Amino acid sequence: MLINRFTTIIGKKVVLVPYRKEHVLKYHKWMKSEELLRLTGSEPLSLDEEYNMQQSWLMDTNKCTFIVLEKEKYDETQNEIDSMIGDTNLFFANPESTLVAEAEIMIAEPDSRGKGYGFEAMMIMFLYGIEKLNVKHYIVKITMDNRPSLQMFMRMGFVQTSQSEIFQEITLEKVVDSEWITWIKNCVNPEINEKQE
Repeated sequence: MLINRFTTIIGKKVVLVPYRKEHVLKYHKWMKSEELLRLTGSEPLSLDEEYNMQQSWLMDTNKCTFIVLEKEKYDETQNEIDSMIGDTNLFFANPESTLVAEAEIMIAEPDSRGKGYGFEAMMIMFLYGIEKLNVKHYIVKITMDNRPSLQMFMRMGFVQTSQSEIFQEITLEKVVDSEWITWIKNCVNPEINEKQE
């Protein structure tokens, strides 16, 4: 999404940066994992297709994507590639409106799971969606066997609205209200930098 192409968001544990060309090689390596493909409901792509996808996501008004960096490692090395641990996305089904967004989080690096990085990255993304994109309603779709994600989103206030045996997927939703925004801001207080490179 063009709106976030120069945006860096700094949290306590993670830094969110736009998905750029230099991130594609590591991202492509992640997406060779059968586990990640299954958990994210993704199809394997060739490296060329992945580069094309990165470019289309940059220009697409219906998708907002950030790469998740481990902040401590990034502070030490200033190397985004070495610090990459996952990504977070918002998808807008209606091109005329950003009121409803489907949210996703992926912590691809196994050693980085269970440390609160996904929680903080997702909360920062929710706040960005609310404040910058006018999102009023969030939807998440989680594979039935992904208990950690299901528990995380329920902890965030999401409620289950449907279940698909065919897709082995559970849909949860959260309507944005002032109380929830206050709770998010009490959990995360990110610094947003929007500098042109």
